[in-house]
Amino acid sequence: MKLPKLTAVIEPGEDGWYVASCPELGIVSQGETPEHAEEMIKEAVELWLESADESEVRRRLDERKVAIKELEVTHA
Repeated sequence: MKLPKLTAVIEPGEDGWYVASCPELGIVSQGETPEHAEEMIKEAVELWLESADESEVRRRLDERKVAIKELEVTHA
């Protein structure tokens, strides 16, 4: 199965670590730095894909459509 490009969202956590998520698959990980969090989410996704059956991968991708948009906001 050919996968679409997946998204990694990395943001600071409350404990000083960084939280990384892949919203298309519903997978979350963490790391001590943004780079470490990126490595960890990539590893978590790869490990999950190794054990998931194709129907589960398709189900998650179908249920979790993600669109990345830039917002232009006017502040009054």
